[in-house]
Amino acid sequence: MRLNDSEIERFREDGFLILPERFSAEEVALLKAELPRLFAERRPENFREKESDAVRTAMGLHLRSEVYARAVRDPRLVEPARQLLGEDLYVQQVKVNAKAAFSGDVWQWHYDFATHHGEDGVPEPLALNLHILLDEVNEFNGPLVFIPGSHRRGPAPATLDTETTSYPLWVVEDETVAKLIEEGGLVSAKGPPGTMLIFGDTLVHGSSLNMSPWPRTIFSLILNPVSNALTRRRRPDHQHHRDLTPVAPLPGSPRLLAADRAGVETRA
Repeated sequence: MRLNDSEIERFREDGFLILPERFSAEEVALLKAELPRLFAERRPENFREKESDAVRTAMGLHLRSEVYARAVRDPRLVEPARQLLGEDLYVQQVKVNAKAAFSGDVWQWHYDFATHHGEDGVPEPLALNLHILLDEVNEFNGPLVFIPGSHRRGPAPATLDTETTSYPLWVVEDETVAKLIEEGGLVSAKGPPGTMLIFGDTLVHGSSLNMSPWPRTIFSLILNPVSNALTRRRRPDHQHHRDLTPVAPLPGSPRLLAADRAGVETRA
């Protein structure tokens, strides 16, 4: 559950890690089984695509599902984050980003700190994004694309885009992206279900349309140091949670998502 020295060095250099086989097929199935119910809910936490009724991102999942409440405390997510940041962390955001087959829209080139700072007043780019791939992610169904090393150039200029998609996003202009790609290249974050991704707050990334017949869903947990908490409450709680209680990993076996499925009760 802890990263080894080589993984830590690679994270510091590239700004991200792709870690296969961190979650079992059974655990992934348990997470996915919650999604039809959660996606069907008509509530502000579910952002739908601009041109369709498909869910683009569903937020606040740990407050809507006991399965996801356990996921945010899974030691395979929490312990590497605490290892990298070295202090108490709070749950900043919990969501599933989805790209429906044939219709999942783009995520423009961006880095998360531009939004965290511009919208929420987060002081420093310390937050970590921890992902679990819930589907097979390949080059055809809109994988995340990272620009390795872009985090080491410092926060790039960014502007708020409210027109391209249904989700407002602070984006990086094409000229800056082109220069970063010339320096660092591109890496597509692909892998089977259960693959884990970790990346930092200033890593520039994006994703293309899903033009394939295969859906692409990714669970995302953002953890941020309590000492680096939001200073502005412009956005609703589901976009940046106000509860700064330090997250504690669940004790016991790492395969907690799959444990005692019959006893899992979903919050109303």
